[in-house]
Amino acid sequence: MNVLLTCAGRRNYLIKAFQEALQGSGLVYAADCSPDAPALHEADCGIALPPTHHPDYARELLQLCQEHRIGLLVPLNDLELPQLALLADKLQASGTHAVISAPGVIETCGDKFATFQFLREQGIPTPETFLTIDQALAKLSNGRLSWPVVVKPRWGSGSIGIEVAHDEEELHLAYRFAGIAVKKSCLARASQAEPEQCLLIQEQIAGDEYGLDIINDLHGRYVTTLIKRKLSMRAGETDRAVTVRNPMLEELGQRIGQTLRHVGNLDCDVINGSEGPRVLELNPRFGGSYPFAHQAGANLPAALLAWARGETPQPEWLRVRENVTSAKCDRLVEC
Repeated sequence: MNVLLTCAGRRNYLIKAFQEALQGSGLVYAADCSPDAPALHEADCGIALPPTHHPDYARELLQLCQEHRIGLLVPLNDLELPQLALLADKLQASGTHAVISAPGVIETCGDKFATFQFLREQGIPTPETFLTIDQALAKLSNGRLSWPVVVKPRWGSGSIGIEVAHDEEELHLAYRFAGIAVKKSCLARASQAEPEQCLLIQEQIAGDEYGLDIINDLHGRYVTTLIKRKLSMRAGETDRAVTVRNPMLEELGQRIGQTLRHVGNLDCDVINGSEGPRVLELNPRFGGSYPFAHQAGANLPAALLAWARGETPQPEWLRVRENVTSAKCDRLVEC
């Protein structure tokens, strides 16, 4: 079974993980819009594709999967998920299992205000979130919200456009600055849906931050939750973390997985503060904190391959050893 990782970028660790999981029974292909993306140069075959918004993207991706007999497609970037969700049936018809959730799930997770609404409807704690400065200031003035607050893109990815405001003057400045950052970034296209409400103001929660890998199978059935406590961040991604067991967070992951019915991995950010856990974001893809689970014994690539083959994963692939601390580091790849 050949595997394709799309928008592979710098995720060389996933190239290696899938190569090891295949054990010589297939090849790992990596695709990216940049031919110099590091992952392309450590995959068994690296292929440059047009950007996901390009009119030829869908045609070239389908052609790639057919020509190279891709059995499993794994997307790695938030901005490609809506396009791939619409292509899932065509990919399946050509023999490619796409680890992609239904369009409605992608829309709920991609729109951070829709995420807030979904979590509130399900009774899952999440920070207060507002679409306008006036709404946030009204809550701040009556004491139902306190400074500082976070300004962030409604359709966000990574740490682009995230600002913290400690008073009203800073809030207006942060809102303006974040809006400029969005317009100049890769988020501009996604934010065109509602350009006047493309930013959010969110309650800032203090506490320990956790990364949850909420794992469902390829039919959207809940399987398990892998938990890491984040020790440090860099450029919006987990840089150092330790694996933990936490029954409360495991139950939270189960509730989300069973309700959302996403496919594969759901990268979930949670802050556990004085009032208990608050869910910040849901990202239906491999997230930047997954490698810490893999380092501690999990093997989601092997589980995904097993499900795609109609097999049952080995139980040890879906659990981690506790108290394993890991850190990321950079290295050079010749292009």
